[in-house]
Amino acid sequence: MVEIDRELGDTALEEIWTEMGEAASIAIDNFLAMREAEGASLAANIRQKARKIGQLLSVIEERAPLGTENYREKLKKRMDEAMAGIAVDEYRFLNEIAHFADKAAIDEEITRLKSHLSQLPHILDEGGAVGRKLDFLAQEMARETNTIGSKANFADITKVVIDLKGEIEKIREQVQNIE
Repeated sequence: MVEIDRELGDTALEEIWTEMGEAASIAIDNFLAMREAEGASLAANIRQKARKIGQLLSVIEERAPLGTENYREKLKKRMDEAMAGIAVDEYRFLNEIAHFADKAAIDEEITRLKSHLSQLPHILDEGGAVGRKLDFLAQEMARETNTIGSKANFADITKVVIDLKGEIEKIREQVQNIE
């Protein structure tokens, strides 16, 4: 390393600038390598959470038909108890079940959530500044999950929705660390 002298000549100043440039270049290269490694680690973590979300979504999809059946059984039991000895209009009963099934249908939300999940790895692979896109996607995933939770009137699905929300929130937290 060049020592600073009170009366530096042009040659000494050039040496200082050269060494400073080399040091700055090394520091920048190290910084960029560190950012790239951190980004790869964050992407891997987000991918893992997305796989978990996919698994939870499969559980919800599997259990969704059970919610309507559960409602039918409860409604039938209540009607039998309330109307003991009175004939029940089967058509109205089935109409009520169909209305509930339509109101509680979560197929569209599941489809949209799956679509969001399929977009996630593509955005991660884009490179560059993807933080805002990922944040928006996580918000949309949370919105669909909230809708599933509010529509699904079935405790088994509600429990899974809570886990799903937790995983999406973890992704949102990670996305905050990405440009």
